[in-house]
Amino acid sequence: MINPTSLAFDIDGVVADTMGLFLRIAKDDYNIEDVDYEDITSYWLEDCLGSKIDKEIIEAIITRLLDGNYTQPLEPIDGAAEVLTKLAGVQTPLLFVTARPYPGPIYDWMTEALGLTNGAIHIISTGSFDKKTDVLLKHKVTHFVEDRLETCFDLSKAGLRPVLFKQPWNREHHPFKEVANWNELAALIDL
Repeated sequence: MINPTSLAFDIDGVVADTMGLFLRIAKDDYNIEDVDYEDITSYWLEDCLGSKIDKEIIEAIITRLLDGNYTQPLEPIDGAAEVLTKLAGVQTPLLFVTARPYPGPIYDWMTEALGLTNGAIHIISTGSFDKKTDVLLKHKVTHFVEDRLETCFDLSKAGLRPVLFKQPWNREHHPFKEVANWNELAALIDL
């Protein structure tokens, strides 16, 4: 069982359905209809969607996601709000470490969409995937829920225990504990 005091989370692809929003923006604002969630087989969108979406459009949508410049709703991943609310009753603040270059509107979204109060969450933006390890070690985190497989390998090398949140872009062989949804994750946490 994972001690809640030593647990932290990534945001995009774990808490926030950012790729789902990416696809809705592509469809609604750029008339790109022939891309499905399962087509996102790489964290690097140009690698897996480059034949269907121009690189400039991919970059424009990512910038909009980071800046909060979209009208479609960013949805939480199913079950995230319930489990995080329960965790916030045991451990606050909940720690979120993201490779986003700046927090942008994600803090407000997390308090509103997840129903978490101010002070219940602490978000650290590292600006790159490889800086997550140092932040997690500094905060005495032992377990980190992540959707980027490469980051899981980096964390493991530093002695951290990643929990891989299953997504179409992380379907390669790996040695890590994996969860398909928030109910499976909750079953691993000592609540």
